[in-house]
Amino acid sequence: MAFKDFPKQAQGVQLLQRSLKRGRLGHAYLFTGVQLEILENLARTLLKTLNCRQPLREGGTAIDCCDQCPSCQKIDNETHADVFWVRPESKSRVIRVNLVTRREDSPARVLLEVVNLTPTESAYKAAVIVAADRLNEAAANAFLKTLEEPPPGSILILLTTEPERVLETVRSRCLRLNFGGEAGRLLNAEQSQWLGRFSELAATGQKTLLGRYRLMDLVVRRLNAMKEGIEGVLKARSPLERYDEVEKDLREKWEEELSAAVEAEYRRQRAELLLTLQWWLRDVWLTTLAHERKQIPGSRSKPGFGETRGANGSSLELLTFPNLAGPGQVAQRISAREAMENLRVAEQLQRWLHTNVQEALAVEVGFLKFKL
Repeated sequence: MAFKDFPKQAQGVQLLQRSLKRGRLGHAYLFTGVQLEILENLARTLLKTLNCRQPLREGGTAIDCCDQCPSCQKIDNETHADVFWVRPESKSRVIRVNLVTRREDSPARVLLEVVNLTPTESAYKAAVIVAADRLNEAAANAFLKTLEEPPPGSILILLTTEPERVLETVRSRCLRLNFGGEAGRLLNAEQSQWLGRFSELAATGQKTLLGRYRLMDLVVRRLNAMKEGIEGVLKARSPLERYDEVEKDLREKWEEELSAAVEAEYRRQRAELLLTLQWWLRDVWLTTLAHERKQIPGSRSKPGFGETRGANGSSLELLTFPNLAGPGQVAQRISAREAMENLRVAEQLQRWLHTNVQEALAVEVGFLKFKL
C-alpha cells in the first residue's frame, strides 16, 4: 500500500508528507487509531517511502513509495534488515523488557541493539512497536532515553488503539498522529444502533444534570449487557460445560481461567465502546468549530478555539459519524472549549478504568463532568 491508498486517513497522511517535504520528520511517532492493522500499514508505508528506490517525488523529495521495488517488498514482508518489529508475546499479550534490551531470555534481536546498529540496506534504521499500550513498565522505561535521544538516522514508530494506556513518559516523548477515519465504518450493526440511540438522547437533552444521568444509564446498561454476553459465549466454550466430574483442583483452574478470559474480553470491549464515544465527542467538537467559523448556515458566532480543518477548509469534512444528527444538536448549546474539555474527560475516564477505580464510580464522575 502507498499513502494514496489511505483516503480515510488523509489528514494524518498530509501531515506526514508535509514533514517529509520540509525535511522535518520526527524521530519518534505515536500513531493512534481504531484498528491496529491500519496503523501497521501506515507505518509500513512511511518506512517504504523513506527507503523506496523509485519514490513519488515532489520538489525533489520523496512523498510516497512505489510499493513495488525490492525495498518496499521487504518492508511489506517484514524481512528488511533495517526495520525491526516488536509485538506482544502471544500468550501474555505483554511486551516485556527482554524484547527491548538484552536479557538472558532475550531473542536473537532486541530493539535497542537493532536501532543502534548502522543501517545496512537503507538510509534509516527503524523500529515499530505494535500495541505500544502493552509495554510493561520495565520495557517502557528501558528505552525512554532512546526515545529522547535517538541514534542518528533512526526512527521509532509506536502504534496503539488505546493511547490512554501508554505511559505518559512515553507519550510525551513522541509526536502523536491520529488516524481515526475508519471508526464509523468499523462499527457493526448492533454498535451502530446503540450509538444512534445515544446520539438521539444527547440531541434531545438540555445540558442538564438529569440529561447526563440518562446518558450514563444508557452506557451502564450497555456495559452490563456486554458483560453478560461475554460470559455466556466464553462459558459455553469452557471445558466446565463439557466435563461435569473433574478433580477439584482442575475445576478451580478452569474457573480461574474462565474468569480471567471474561474480564480481559470485557475490558477490551469496554475500551472499544468508550473509544467510540470519544470519536462521537470529537464530532461534537469539530461541529462547534464549524459553527464558530460560520461554516454552517445560521450558526452562531463565538470566539474561535482550535484549528482543525479538512482539505477544503471545513472541520465538518473530518466527521467520523456524519450521518448522526446528535453532535450537531449538542454543538448548538456548548462552546468549542467545552467540547474539547469533554474529550479530555473521556480520555481521563479511560485512564481511571485501567486502574483500580470502581467502574460505576469512574463512569458517574466522568459523565457528571461532561458538558452536554
